[in-house]
Formats: sequence, structure tokens, C-alpha cells
Amino acid sequence: MKKIILVDVFDRPIGAMEKMEAHASPKLHRAFSVFLFHNGKMLLQQRAAHKYHSGGLWANACCSHPVEEEETEGAVLRRLEEELGVGDVAPKELFSFVYMHKFRENLYEYEYDHVYAADWSGALSVDKAEVAAVEWMEFEELARRLREIPEKFAPWFLIAAPCVLNNIS
Repeated sequence: MKKIILVDVFDRPIGAMEKMEAHASPKLHRAFSVFLFHNGKMLLQQRAAHKYHSGGLWANACCSHPVEEEETEGAVLRRLEEELGVGDVAPKELFSFVYMHKFRENLYEYEYDHVYAADWSGALSVDKAEVAAVEWMEFEELARRLREIPEKFAPWFLIAAPCVLNNIS
């Protein structure tokens, strides 16, 4: 099994660890979040209910971790294809941030999250093992829901989405 990349607070690699071990420790590791747009709407993904955290919550189009020896942009393209059937896209990195969230005892997210965005107008082929549902949402509606029902969204999305919306408007 390939390991994820442990980093320092400057995103410099300092080692590697199995994903679940890094999430139990917690150890700061590299991650990414991808936002897809089309005609003034953002693609939201509802995470599959059985996911080890944030099951059933809404988030951005795709998130994951690059593995050892993998560049972040390559991991972005790989996961977009695997989760959503999205290929032939050129995501651009917008910003990055570090966040930590405790889900329960021995389950944390402590991530240096690289945020990417791209336009997508093609069809989606959703991996039901990863994704319960998808929805294209207008920016104003998303802003309203983030304000009124934040508990329906994944913790990293509550941080990243407002920054992305500010970045594109």
C-alpha cells in the first residue's frame, strides 16, 4: 500500500505514513481539494455514507492525498478521473491552507490542503463507492447554505469554499 506524504508547516516533505495511521496520530500531511465550475455554478459532492469520516456531508468535487513519489497535480488528475470520470481538464492551484479537525478519538484531519479549480462542462461518471450524490449549485445558493446549515458540509469545505468563492467573483 502506498503511503501519503508527511510535511512540515512549509509543505516540505519529511516522511511518509499509511493514511489511516496519519489520521489517527495526527500527523500533518499533504492533501488537495478540487473545485469544478460551469456556468456560474460549483459542483458539490455528497460523500458516501460509509466513508471513514464526513460520510453524507457535502464538499467540493473531489479531495484526496498524493502518495509517495506523486506530484500533487498528478494526484488531482488521477482522483478526478477515478471519482467523477473527469478527464482532459487543466486544474489551476488557487491557494493552500493548513487545518486540523478532530472527528473523534484517534481520528483527525491535519492537512496541508492545496486547493485547485477548473471549469468542466462534460459528463460525469460518479464512483458510487466514493460519492453518494452530486449537485451543481449557484454561488449565491451555496453561500446561503454555508451560512444557514454549516453542519451539512465537511469541515475543510467550510474553510475553503468561501475563499474559493472570493477568489472567483
